[in-house]
Amino acid sequence: MSEYSGGHTGGDRGLRRVVVASVIGATIEWYDFFLYGIVAGIVFNKLYFPADDPVVSILLAYTTFAIGFVARPLGGVIFGHFGDKIGRKSMLVLTLMIMGVATVLIGLLPTYEQIGIAAPILLLLLRIAQGLGIGGEWGGAVLMAYEYAPKTKRGYYASLPQIGLAIGLCLASGVTALTSQLPDDQFMAWGWRIGFIASFVLVAVGLYIRLRILETPEFEKVKATQSEAKIPIVDAIRDYPKNILLGMGARYIDGVFFNVFAVFSIVYLSKYVHVPGTEEFVPRTTALWVVAISALVMIFSIPFFGKLSDRWGRPKTYAIGSLLLALVTYPAFWVMSSGDPIMIGLALIIPFGIIYAMCYGPEAALFSDLFDARVRYTGISFVYQFSGIFASGITPIIATYLITAGDGSPWYLCAYVVFAALVSMFSAMAIKDGRKNA
Repeated sequence: MSEYSGGHTGGDRGLRRVVVASVIGATIEWYDFFLYGIVAGIVFNKLYFPADDPVVSILLAYTTFAIGFVARPLGGVIFGHFGDKIGRKSMLVLTLMIMGVATVLIGLLPTYEQIGIAAPILLLLLRIAQGLGIGGEWGGAVLMAYEYAPKTKRGYYASLPQIGLAIGLCLASGVTALTSQLPDDQFMAWGWRIGFIASFVLVAVGLYIRLRILETPEFEKVKATQSEAKIPIVDAIRDYPKNILLGMGARYIDGVFFNVFAVFSIVYLSKYVHVPGTEEFVPRTTALWVVAISALVMIFSIPFFGKLSDRWGRPKTYAIGSLLLALVTYPAFWVMSSGDPIMIGLALIIPFGIIYAMCYGPEAALFSDLFDARVRYTGISFVYQFSGIFASGITPIIATYLITAGDGSPWYLCAYVVFAALVSMFSAMAIKDGRKNA
């Protein structure tokens, strides 16, 4: 068999089709998920969790954001289990449907004022459904690209579905920024719902493409040899305990940095940072557009660092990226706190749009290298999603608390980000380079 492992699907054409399907599906999933995160701190706190103390309202809204991350490991284990036993493709179709339906229903959900306590309860249930869907989505999407790719280019090809995060965030930020141009009463009444309901169109396109791809060669080999794991999560934990712990440690800075710079920064800028020479806070639309531009830059930086990891090695690339994120955090918030739009742009685009991609680009292949094909879907899903509870899910809550404790100062929060970066750096350094065994 040639270096390329997907020859039965039509060589390069088959690989391109798989990559396009993975990217589009991942884009839809991340768009849905991050649209919720962006809107949580500016809409849901008022419409679904009204409270006398605005900080309490924000914390309650971010709690439902965190619940989505708590549901993700369960989704990863469930869909990873069947993905390792039945196949990658069928699980990807199912997760896309779950995520899309939940997102559209959020856009149609009545408010607390309209149906009372049922509103936040239903919102919570739909958020759990989102978490279950993306819990199984990420692992399957990156595996389709990783397992089809030539062994010497797996870092690059596995990074391509990661672009879905950047495109999804760009779309979510852009849609929210556009609808924020509406008068505030109209935005709060119906404008914010547009982005959620529009997800229906994206899901329809994604399903059409995903139904046309074939199963990965590596999984077909597992099926042909009847070597499927009986209970994949048990086998993964038994056979790869060290790899699981190191993978979760490496994941720490990914979740923390993303949620501080892409999600919480919007709240921070619009509630704590003044426009120079005025008493006005930085407009929400300014923060949203800067995050969207950062995500646009990341579309190019993610595959660049994914390809670089094929040369340098995934652990080395990831460790250097983690160290750079630690070094840039304090300067970025210092510049961001100036309130100047250009400075805010630099403070987000350079650390988040470029340096962060040095970790996120190689991450999919780094985690995939940790496991054999029998348990790979379950293993990478568990590492990514379980660590996401503390790395991502609770980060906006921690950020809100640390900013409040510092009377609006970001320095406590910066210390937390630096701590996470150092944990990830040392974890990545301890991971063996899997390129030879890929």
